Order: sequence, then structure tokens, then C-alpha cells
Amino acid sequence: MLRSLAVTLLSLTLAACSSGPFRAGPGGAQGPESSRPSVRNDGRKAVNGAVRPGAYYKDDGPGDNPPDLDRIADAQPRPERLHRFANSPYEVFGRTYVPVRGAGGFRQRGVASWYGRRYHGQRTSSGETYDMYAMTAAHPTLPIPSYVRVTNVANGKSVVVRVNDRGPFHSDRVIDLSYVAAYKLGYVQAGSALVDIESLAAEGAVTAQPAPPPPPAVAQRPPAQAAQPAVPAPAPPPAPLPVSSDARGVYLQLGAFSMRDNAEGFRAKVYKELAWLNDVIEVRTEGGLSRLWLGPYPTQDDARRMAERIQAELNLKPVVLVR
Repeated sequence: MLRSLAVTLLSLTLAACSSGPFRAGPGGAQGPESSRPSVRNDGRKAVNGAVRPGAYYKDDGPGDNPPDLDRIADAQPRPERLHRFANSPYEVFGRTYVPVRGAGGFRQRGVASWYGRRYHGQRTSSGETYDMYAMTAAHPTLPIPSYVRVTNVANGKSVVVRVNDRGPFHSDRVIDLSYVAAYKLGYVQAGSALVDIESLAAEGAVTAQPAPPPPPAVAQRPPAQAAQPAVPAPAPPPAPLPVSSDARGVYLQLGAFSMRDNAEGFRAKVYKELAWLNDVIEVRTEGGLSRLWLGPYPTQDDARRMAERIQAELNLKPVVLVR
């Protein structure tokens, strides 16, 4: 009997651990993107130790006054410029992801999940605000932004969504849809569904305009004495603003990266996860490393209070620096 009880307790402990959210490790070593749960919803909720079907993971369901979901139209593909930072390689949970710059002909079959109220109003990887009632999606490698048609293999229902976020980061999930997109595909209660993904036109990059045709050739050469006006050379582009390395004050260092792109990506992740954060995060490159500095703060006590708040929410321990 004691052995049976021990096995039961161990099983309950493992089940509880597996249901929690996945989070990036200290210092952002796992990469620049989401630390949200890799499996957003499974259609179940634990209540007093029992599993109640038909509920939502951590109440991640519809809001109190949702709009008429059936009247929300599909996303309309249109030419857009690729996001400056969201399409760089990044690392999450020890795995490197390399986003593609063009998704022409992209097709994929796999399991789709969804995310809703728990992330409503937070920043996405594109910097846009997540709207659970908009026809959007998160994908690990498709261009941001881009457009795909997602079809539920079980019932044949299809939707068109705009990819503007990264995730999910779990081996058995290929795409995360917004709440309304999952509703239209008919798998909100189930939590996941087998889907087909197909890229659509206007996949994210703005098509370059063709160069104007050259002017017609001059029939006769101008007289030798007729001097042609000199065409001024185009002005050189402005030089990038230098990053100051001698700023004085109290800062929080959030991480150090050997590649600036990784630092930029992690900065975007911090802003996305901490929607309340309004302080400036600068990327300072010194000694071959790109460091993320938050601040400055008036005193070390102010900086420590901010560090404690960040550590409580991100499992990240900032370092207080006095310059």
C-alpha cells in the first residue's frame, strides 16, 4: 500500500510539473523570443485536484464581452515590409531557429494550438499588440509579417491569418492561432487540431518598383561649345548615431551577447513580456559584447527595486551597474 501511494504521489508531481509554463533561463541565454507556454491550451482545467473538461488552461478563454466572432473577417494579404528584427535567427530553450525571408510555396502539416485572454494586450514579436479577436498567428520561422491559409484537416474549415508573432516552441506544435481563428476552425474546446498550412501571396516583402526606362537617345550630338550642366552626386546616407560607452549613472544589465542581433532580439522579448515597462533598454557594444542596459535610475535602491520586479516576472536576475 505504501509503495502504491508513493507511485501515485510521484505521478501527480510529474503531471503538475508538465502543465506549467516553459520559461527562458537566466540572462536570456535561451534566446530573444517568447517564454509563454509552448502548449497554450488543452481544453482542460484542474479544479480541486480534478480535471474538468471544457474549461481553459489558466482561464485563457474568451473575455467577458466578446464581439460577434462569426462576423470577424479573414486577414487580407497585402504587401508589407519585413520586420527589421523579428526575422533574425534566434535561440529558445537551446534550439536555434532561422526565419525564412520568403515563404513562396510553403506548405506544412502539423498540430495547431491557440492563445487567448492571458496574452491579450501584450506585445508580439513584431512589436504589435496581441489581439485575441484579430485573425493572426505565431509561427517559429515564417516571415513576419506574412499570410497563410490554415485548414482544419478534421472538418475542412479554413481561415486566412497574418503571422505577426513567434512560437510555439514545442516539438509537437507547428503554429499558434489567435482565439478567434481557432474558434473559426472549430477547435477552441479541444485546444489543438491537425492543420494544413499554406503560404499566400504578398508574403511580407514589398515588391521593388522597376527602374524607369532610360530616356530616348538624342538624335544629334550637341555642339561642342554647349557645356552640359554637372549632375550633383547624391548625398551620402547619414552616419549611424554612435552608442555612448561613457554614460554615468545607475543601470541594470539584463544580459550580454556575442552577437548584436541576439541582443536586439532579447530586448524585444523583454518589452513583450513586461508590457508595463516604459524605461529605455539600450544595446551597448563594448569589448566584443553587446550588453542590454536598462536605466539610468536615480539611486541604487531604485535600481534594485526594479531588478526584483523583473526577476519575479522573468526568472531573470539583472546586475546593478554604477558608471
